[in-house]
Amino acid sequence: MTEAAPVPPVDRAGLRQRVDASLARFLARQRGWMSGVDDGLVPVADALEAFVLGGGKRLRPAFAYWGYRGAGGADSNEIVDGLAALEFVQASALIHDDLMDRSDTRRGEPSVHRRFAAHHRAAGWAGEPDSFGESSAILLGDLCLVWSDELLHGSGIDPVVVSRARPVFDEMRAEVTIGQYLDVLTQATRDTSVERASKVARYKSAKYTVERPLLFGAALADASAEVRAAFSGYGLPLGEAFQLRDDVLGVFGDPGQTGKPAGDDLREGKRTYLVAAAFEATDPAGRELLTRRLGDPGLDPTGVDELREVITGSGALDRTERRIATLTDTALTALVGVELEAEAREVLVDLAVVATRRKD
Repeated sequence: MTEAAPVPPVDRAGLRQRVDASLARFLARQRGWMSGVDDGLVPVADALEAFVLGGGKRLRPAFAYWGYRGAGGADSNEIVDGLAALEFVQASALIHDDLMDRSDTRRGEPSVHRRFAAHHRAAGWAGEPDSFGESSAILLGDLCLVWSDELLHGSGIDPVVVSRARPVFDEMRAEVTIGQYLDVLTQATRDTSVERASKVARYKSAKYTVERPLLFGAALADASAEVRAAFSGYGLPLGEAFQLRDDVLGVFGDPGQTGKPAGDDLREGKRTYLVAAAFEATDPAGRELLTRRLGDPGLDPTGVDELREVITGSGALDRTERRIATLTDTALTALVGVELEAEAREVLVDLAVVATRRKD
C-alpha cells in the first residue's frame, strides 16, 4: 500500500475537516484513558495521534459519506463520526503492511515499527529494539482495528441502523485481511501472473477502498437494490484502478510526494499488475533481471532505474495506464441511469478523477 501523497478529495460539506475533528476528539479521549492506566502508554497515544492525524486522503469516509447521501441519507454529525471509523481500519492495515514489508517510512516519517524500535534503542532497554518495534506495531495495528468498532458503535447512530450496515463493515475488514495474506503468499510463491496480481489488488485494496465504503454508506441509508448494484459496479473497478495508480507511483513516483523512497515497491518485491505485465511481455534478459533483482532490499538507484527500464520497455507501464483508464470508464458508466441524489452523483464522478489520475 503505497498510499501516495495526500491529494485532497472533493471536499463538499467540509467532510475532510469534520472527519479529522471526529478522529481528534476520539483520540483525545483514548489518550486520557491510556495515560490513566499507565504512563508507559503515552508513547502509544503519541504515535497513533501522529499516524492517524498526520496525513491520509480520507477517501474511504468520503466514498462512504457520498454513498450514504447518494442513497438519500441526511447529513448529521453522528453519521460523520461513524464513517470516521473507516480511518482506523485504514490505519490498522497500513501499520501492519509497513511491518510485513519492512518499510522504513510512511508519509515521510518513520513507520510505526521503526518508531518504537528507535524509542527502545534511545531508552537503552533490554532485548532487541527491532523485536520490540515489531511487537509494538502488531499491537498498535490491532488496537486501531478495535477502535474502529468503538468509534462506530459510539457514534450516536441508531443501533438498529448500525446493525443493518454491520455485515458490510465486517466483510470489508475480513476482505482486506485476506487480501494482505494473498499479497504475502504471492510474494513467497513468486507468482507473476496478471490474474493473481489482479486478485490481490481487488481484495487488498480495491474492495475496501471504494466498493465496501460505498456499500457501507448505502446500508446506513437503507439503499435500494438498484443503488447497491450501481455502487458495486462503480466501486470495484474504480478501487482496482486506484490500486493500479498506487502501484505505478510505488515504482515511478516522486519520493517527495509519496513519502516513500524511490522504487520501494521494487525492493519489497511487490508482484503488482505492473510487474506481472512486465514479466509477461519482456524478453528473456528482462525476465532474468526482474527475477534476480525484484525483492532485493539492497537495490540501489541504478538497480531501480534498470528495473524501471524493463517495465517501461516491455510496454507494461502503458498497459497499466490503459487499464486504469478502462476501469475508470467502466466505473463511471455504472452510475448512468441510476437514481441518485444530484450532488452525490457529481462528487462520485469527481472522486473517480481524484482517485485515479494522481501524478504524485
